Amino acid sequence: MGTRLVLASFNKGKRREVSRILHDIDVLSPPDFGIAGLPPEDGSTFLENAVIKAAFVAFQTRMMAVGDDSGLEVEALEGRPGVHSARFAGPEADDAANIDKLLAELESVGNRKARFACTAVLVVPFQVEPAVLADVQPVQGIKVIQVSAAGRLPDGFSAFAACGTVEGEIIDDRRGHDGFGYDPVFLVPSLGLTFAEIPPDLKNDMSHRGKAFRALAPLIARISDRGWAG
Repeated sequence: MGTRLVLASFNKGKRREVSRILHDIDVLSPPDFGIAGLPPEDGSTFLENAVIKAAFVAFQTRMMAVGDDSGLEVEALEGRPGVHSARFAGPEADDAANIDKLLAELESVGNRKARFACTAVLVVPFQVEPAVLADVQPVQGIKVIQVSAAGRLPDGFSAFAACGTVEGEIIDDRRGHDGFGYDPVFLVPSLGLTFAEIPPDLKNDMSHRGKAFRALAPLIARISDRGWAG
């Protein structure tokens, strides 16, 4: 049996994206195990929220689980919406409402610089020797670190994190039909395309989520190779 893990998300678009990034790994989802929901993302950082989700799913399934928290950080808005990106326009807001609020706040603002940031966390339902990281080389310059996540991680579990970013700018008009979230208004200047216009494979090569999850991939493989994945 190949390597299997559970993505701590109910977002089908994200699952497709992560499955492409981790193409050698069987990426499962919470409904495959009868999990109907995830705990509230009440952390103050991307790392805390990613640990909350991944730890919950790893505890419920007793399998390796990955969770991420991603967000849009706009320079003129002092880093907002940040960890509140998914609910920028309110708890029940959809992508369209969040984009509308973003564009309203940026109306007449000249500085449109922004970046997507992602922290991806791998939670393993047992102790992993810290020395395993010595065998894991950075991917695209991104290192994987072990995190303690005091109060968020069940006893005996291990957690590892990687962070990725991609720079861009916000445009006023939605462009493209792929992607999700703020992708239609996030322009990559070097390409002249939004994240919703870029072909999925190219987006995964350069995206914040692609960078973070690719950095975790060698560690996932290493744990699986050593027979630690259960």
